[in-house]
Order: sequence, then C-alpha cells, then structure tokens
Amino acid sequence: MNLKDMVKGGQKVRIRFYSRGSLWYITDSGFEFPVPVGDRKEVGNATFLAEDKAIYFMRYIRKHIQFLDDARLEAQGRS
Repeated sequence: MNLKDMVKGGQKVRIRFYSRGSLWYITDSGFEFPVPVGDRKEVGNATFLAEDKAIYFMRYIRKHIQFLDDARLEAQGRS
C-alpha cells in the first residue's frame, strides 16, 4: 500500500503506544509509524489525539516509509 492509499477517504490513525520519545500510531490499513514528541522544535504546541485523520500525519508516514525503504536497501547490500 502506498502513502496516498493510507490517507485518502478520511482514513484514521490511532495511537498504539509511547516509547523512547515517540508516539507510535497505526493507520486503518495497519501501517505503524512513529511521531517524535520529545523534540519541542518538531511538534511545537501540537495536540495529539488518540484517533485522528491520517492525512494530518502524512509527513510522519512518509518519513517512516523512507526509513524502512532505506533500511531494506542497506540490508540487501549486506547480503
């Protein structure tokens, strides 16, 4: 599933847990991603709801997709 599919049509994200300075959310499609909340510069005075519109989290979803893609490519290079 790609980013646009995860956020279109009013899909939602929900908080799964908090760990090491990040709130971990899950999309309706099952993709989990972190939102760093320990860095005030990153989140400012934002309010994080237990459930929210996925489109508001596009930047964090995109960052985590890129992180996973980079990690996959690095792992393949080691094989």
